[in-house]
Amino acid sequence: MTSIDLNSDLGESFGPWRMGDDAAMLQIVTSANIACGFHAGDPAGILSVLREAANRGVAVGAHVGYRDLAGFGRRNMDPSSDELVGDTIYQIGALQGLARAAGTSVRYVKPHGALYNTIANDARQAADVIAAIKAINPDLVFLALAGAPVVKQARDAGLTVVSEAFADRAYNADGSLVSRRLPGSVIHDPGIIAERMLKMVREKRVTTIDGIDIPLEAESICVHGDTPAAVGIAHTLRETFEKRGIELKSFAGVSNG
Repeated sequence: MTSIDLNSDLGESFGPWRMGDDAAMLQIVTSANIACGFHAGDPAGILSVLREAANRGVAVGAHVGYRDLAGFGRRNMDPSSDELVGDTIYQIGALQGLARAAGTSVRYVKPHGALYNTIANDARQAADVIAAIKAINPDLVFLALAGAPVVKQARDAGLTVVSEAFADRAYNADGSLVSRRLPGSVIHDPGIIAERMLKMVREKRVTTIDGIDIPLEAESICVHGDTPAAVGIAHTLRETFEKRGIELKSFAGVSNG
């Protein structure tokens, strides 16, 4: 049976400001990328989400980002290597402590926002993130943009890498994500999203914003938790896959029923 992981970025609420419906998403996804406090999230909220993930049998990953609460981690930055390595280790370590208290453990790392997009092609910043992961726990899986140079770079450095596709984001012809500043960069229709991801799983292709098909092979699919229709999109994806005989299963070895 064909299987696919379904992940979402969670734990991004901050105090009284709510971001997404984490409880509902944790009933659907198989892996949860949990904010570590630098781009979003506060310790109490993160701990609550981790406890719910543990109860649901959802695999947990550290969603590390730039130190950018005001910009939600979506602004390009150029920290020194010492800063980026230290910041990445700090975030993973913080989440490991909270996860242990919640009865679960951090199994993988997925960079967030601008950091994610930057290291896809920036070898220096990618090397810093890779070095940080290896320093704290080289057994952590690295979740990265399918087809990007960082995938080979991380594998060559000895990390286990899982390639990721984005259900609700438009693609350029070179396999990069369309900038959020441009119209059409985020896809909102659950039916359209489900059909394009079904094509990706079955045919290893995705249709770009220009209407052409490009190769795309991924083991995990992300639905952004802060997208307004996120829960509906994730539900439609799961339902579509299950009806087509595609198993929802975490790459980290945990399965959410």
